[in-house]
Formats: sequence, C-alpha cells, structure tokens
Amino acid sequence: MMESSIRARLLGLVLLSVTMVWSIALVWSYRQTIHEVREWDNARLVQIAALLAPLNDGDLARVTATGIDVRNEYSRDPQPEDELDGDKLPRTALVEVRAANGSVIARSAGFDAIAAHARNTANAEGFTSFEVDGAGWHRYATHDAVTGRTTTLLEPTLTHSDLVSGVAGRIARPMLVALPFLAILIWVSIGRSLAPLAALSRAVRVRDATRLDPIEIDPGPLEVRPLVVAINDLMSRLRGSFARERAFTSDAAHELKTPLAAIKVQAQVALLAEDPAQLRLAMERVVQGVDRSTRLAEQLLLLARLDETEKIKASDVDVYEIACEAIAARHADFATKHMTPSLEGTTRSLVHADATLLRILIDNLLDNSIKYCQPGGRVEVRIRHDARTLVLTVADDGPGVSPAERERITDRFFRGTNVTARGSGLGLSIVARIAAYFGAALQLGSGIASRGLAVDVTFASVADTGTHVARSADERPARGVDVLSPHP
Repeated sequence: MMESSIRARLLGLVLLSVTMVWSIALVWSYRQTIHEVREWDNARLVQIAALLAPLNDGDLARVTATGIDVRNEYSRDPQPEDELDGDKLPRTALVEVRAANGSVIARSAGFDAIAAHARNTANAEGFTSFEVDGAGWHRYATHDAVTGRTTTLLEPTLTHSDLVSGVAGRIARPMLVALPFLAILIWVSIGRSLAPLAALSRAVRVRDATRLDPIEIDPGPLEVRPLVVAINDLMSRLRGSFARERAFTSDAAHELKTPLAAIKVQAQVALLAEDPAQLRLAMERVVQGVDRSTRLAEQLLLLARLDETEKIKASDVDVYEIACEAIAARHADFATKHMTPSLEGTTRSLVHADATLLRILIDNLLDNSIKYCQPGGRVEVRIRHDARTLVLTVADDGPGVSPAERERITDRFFRGTNVTARGSGLGLSIVARIAAYFGAALQLGSGIASRGLAVDVTFASVADTGTHVARSADERPARGVDVLSPHP
C-alpha cells in the first residue's frame, strides 16, 4: 500500500477542485459565447433591416443587385484551403422589400428559391431558421410602420467560425498556463501551513522514554493546539501511571519481604528444632506465612486485572444472594472470634456488575471487619434500595478509623496508626477499585452505635422485585453455604 502525505493529498484535492471549477467555468463561458454570437448575428440583421427601410426604390434596387456582404472578418491575404476561416469567407444576405400593398419593390436574385424552403413563414415577422439542401439559413422579417414596407433578410448560417472557439481558447489558455504556477504556490502554502505539525513531530521524536514533561512549541494554528493539549494530557496521565506503578512495585516488594523473612526464620527454626512440638509450631507458622504471601499475591493480581484496559463483562447480579454466600463462607471465622453477623435486605436486589468481583468486594469488607473487631463483636450487612440506587453497607463495632485517616484508607498498602491485626493494606483499596470499576460510589463513616467503621457502596439499582428479609447468625440452618439465604 502506497504511503500518502497530507501535503500531497491536499495538493491533489485542491488542484482537482480548481480544475473542476475551471472546467465548469470554461463550458459555461463557451455556451455563453455561442449564445452571445447568435444574439450578435440577430442584432446585425435587425440593424441592416433598419438601414434598408428609409432607402428609395433606386437605392434598394442597387443594394439588392449587389447583395449585402455579412462576413465577420476581412483579410487582405488569401486563406489556405485547408485552413478556411468561415468568418473571413464571403457571405451574402438576400433581401426582399415589399410595399404596403404587397408588391415587390426590390428583391435579390435567388431570394425566391431560398425563401420557398421556409414553410409557413411567408408573412411571419421576427426570426426563423430553416435548412436548404443541408445548409442552414436565418430569416428575419420586419414591418416598418412609417413607410408601410416589409423587409425580409435571408442569411446563410456561419460555418467553420473560430469566433466561439477563439473566445474559449483565450479563456482556457491563461488557466492552463497558470495551473503549474498555482500548484507550486499551493505546495509551498500547504508546506508552511503544516510547519507546526513538523515541529511537533520533531519535538516528540527527540524525546526518550523517560521524558514525560509537557511539550512546548510556539503558538500554532488553532487546529494544532488540541493535538498538543491531547499529547500533553497523555504525558500527564503516563507520568501518573508510572508513578503509581513505581509506588505499587515498591510497596509490593516491601509487603512481600515481611512474610518471606518470617517464613525463612521459621524454616531455620524448624531445621534446628529437636523438640517435635517446637518443630510443628515452626512449620505451622511457615504455612501461615505462605498463606499470607499467597493472599497478598492474589490481591496484587486482582488489582492488576482491574487496571487492565479490557472491560470485564457485567450482568445483572443479586447482591443479597452473594452477601448470603459470603457470610456463610465466613462462618468459621465468625465462630472463632465469637462474632455475630447479621444481614438485612431485600431478595433479588439486582445491580449491573460481575458476580465474582462483587463477591470479592463483600469478602474484603467482611474480612476487614473480622480482622479488626474484638472477640464477641458484631458485623451488620444491610442492603437497601429504591427505584434509582442500591446501597450495600457493611458496618462493625470495632476500633474504627479516625476521620483524618479515612481519606487515605483506600490507598494501596495504607494501614492506620492504631492497627494491630496483620494485613497487607490492600483490602479496602480493592473494594474502592471494584466499586469504581462498576460506577459505584464509596463512602466511609462510623459503624454500629457510632463505633467501628461503616462502608457504604452505592450502585445504580436495576430492579426491586423481592421480599424484605432480616436474619442473624443464630437463625442459620445446620448446612454450610445456605446460611442466611432467605426462605422462599
């Protein structure tokens, strides 16, 4: 495929447009010239008839005897036979003048032979055209009201005339001569107009991958400025993205270093341990460290997936059903800390999201509450919605987060100053990222009885066709994941 430039394309389009306009103008001028020449021929016959009207009979006889030469041009030198110009060839107009009583005052020789072919025009005034043996003739007749005479003129049609073609040629030649100069002028003008683009291209080309500062060039045309603004905006986003990636990599390396160091220490303890109980304890701590590292790696992979440009497919999912499953799956964790979870909401509370990611969002909120609440604490999951919005709330009565730290609590790897439980600082960051991914709003506030933390996630509501249900962990049936599911 051949490469094309804006300059060459603009030149081609402009020249094509100019050529089309010139062609239309030439055709129009040619047709107008033909029309004007015909009008001039007619005006000449009218003038000749006006000159003949006041002549006496003797003068009319002499005029009709010699004929009236109506050629357009006169030349002293004879013309070559192969280059005959019809405008210079003799053309004689035939004349007939009749008195008021219809008698002929004067008539050119051969007039009757030609006039016989002009059917139905014997007494007609004005202009008519007809043919005699393939040759064209013009007829003009006029009646003089003063003398009562009727004058009729017959003129052979002009052939091989260069008058019209000469006019058209005089119009076309300057255009053809000017076209190359116009092309050069357009080429230079387009080049100067595209100079800001060339400057922008050079400014981008000389940069390396580490230079993401804004591009500064002299003020250019209005059409170039949006491109410069868009490139600088892209540079700004790339700077922010690279900064986040560097911070993310640094924080991830720091967070992974701690469990790996702990695993190494416990592994060394296990190698040196002689007591079976001490060996078992060390190996259990190794397993815990591996679990923590695995959990951290899974969260990092999830964040990377959410940062991808490819959109995750969403569908209508039931928040109440997913919350039931999430609470049931955490039954052992709640039981270990003697905590009481509860769920209040409406069955078939639908939002447009991904079921897996919504489950991860609720799991992280529950894990956060379980991790930081004291034994015997409470966790409430509430789902309320109207025709427009659905709000998922997970609240606890733990130590909570200070208002000053709430603004940063969704940052990656951020942990509060009074936090004692183990964690990676990614849970609420993942919650915030999933919420933003599906257009939901995240709000942090005080938890149960003005203690602890409450996280509100507000989605756009899809439907409300279910039944209100309020359940607690004490109502759970004996079997696993069906706990807290609403009764039919």
